Amino acid sequence: MQWLKHAFAVDPPGPAVPNEQEAVAVEWVCRQVVQRHLTTPTLLFLEMSRPLNFVGAQSLHFFGPILSSLSNGEGCRHFATFLERRGSVDYLIGRIEALEDSCSAREEKKSLPHRDE
Repeated sequence: MQWLKHAFAVDPPGPAVPNEQEAVAVEWVCRQVVQRHLTTPTLLFLEMSRPLNFVGAQSLHFFGPILSSLSNGEGCRHFATFLERRGSVDYLIGRIEALEDSCSAREEKKSLPHRDE
């Protein structure tokens, strides 16, 4: 009966932690979102599509050959593999919010008037 022990195992609750290759792909995607000022629509999309993240990952695997001709195929595969895990959406949301906060702080610091004393 040892085979039945892990039959219904799921990932632990909380954000998933990407491995090295996945972290590179995830970081690139998150930086592109923040750089293009698409944080709010992306966060809304991620929250709404949370139950379908596995389906989205499978779609990325399906369209992988087409996407690899347009961009980095390995990065797409690593990103899709990361999306297959339960806590991937939580990690993406947290990372995008952290990048947005640091970007906003830098822009706010630049916009402050400088005093010449």
